[in-house]
Amino acid sequence: MADMLKIHEIHKTFHPGTINEKRALNGVNLTLEEGEFVTVIGGNGAGKSTTLNAVAGVWPVDTGQIFIGGDDVTRLTEHARAKYLGRVFQDPMTGTATTMSIEENMAIAARRGEHRGLRWGITKQERQTYREMLSTLGLGLENRLSSKVGLLSGGQRQAITLLMAAIKKPRLLLLDEHTAALDPKTAAKVLEISDKIIEENHLTAMMVTHNMRDAIAHGNRLIMMHEGKVILNIAGEEKKRLTVEDLLHQFEKVSGEEFSNDTALLS
Repeated sequence: MADMLKIHEIHKTFHPGTINEKRALNGVNLTLEEGEFVTVIGGNGAGKSTTLNAVAGVWPVDTGQIFIGGDDVTRLTEHARAKYLGRVFQDPMTGTATTMSIEENMAIAARRGEHRGLRWGITKQERQTYREMLSTLGLGLENRLSSKVGLLSGGQRQAITLLMAAIKKPRLLLLDEHTAALDPKTAAKVLEISDKIIEENHLTAMMVTHNMRDAIAHGNRLIMMHEGKVILNIAGEEKKRLTVEDLLHQFEKVSGEEFSNDTALLS
């Protein structure tokens, strides 16, 4: 199988040489094969979201290389990397245009990379496609194509953002704690939708989460980060049998300290 993401020895220090210096990534190595769905867990400041942002090109890494689908994207800007990636953020307000309708948001996502904009309006065929896609969510949104996205709930917005992120079949889907701002019931629904979209579109995905149960329940591989490094990498049958207790035990064994993040334990 081809490597869809390869991260090689990336380092990142914020505010170097100042009193606020923070070494965020300390030699991260990670490879995702095509079709893998990897969950990333770790305490606060472990480097989870920083790694995702490094892949997305939010800022340059100090050293190391990042390849997406075999292409070296290390020096590409965030904008230039957008064609490779689908992203869903923690804040349901990010990722959609609130003053535009559901169908307009989906049309923008579907036409990304084309020089058409929305000048020609949305065709009957496009509208039908969006209706069919929305109906798979089971949220009744297929009957609300002209509703402004700003009027929707957080869960509905995240579900639409997931559809929009997958619409162009990106090489890599990045989910950055995309259920953290939702109540537990809505979060579970959005995770169920995430699984479905990833599976049906055969996407390669990386999901950062604070929630150990979610990290264990979703995806086919789990990695744990600590102090800017990957310290655990669990896949296959071992992951299927994994419990929160196992994970805590393994963390303590590898890091030599207790896992101290209440939100991860109690979720």
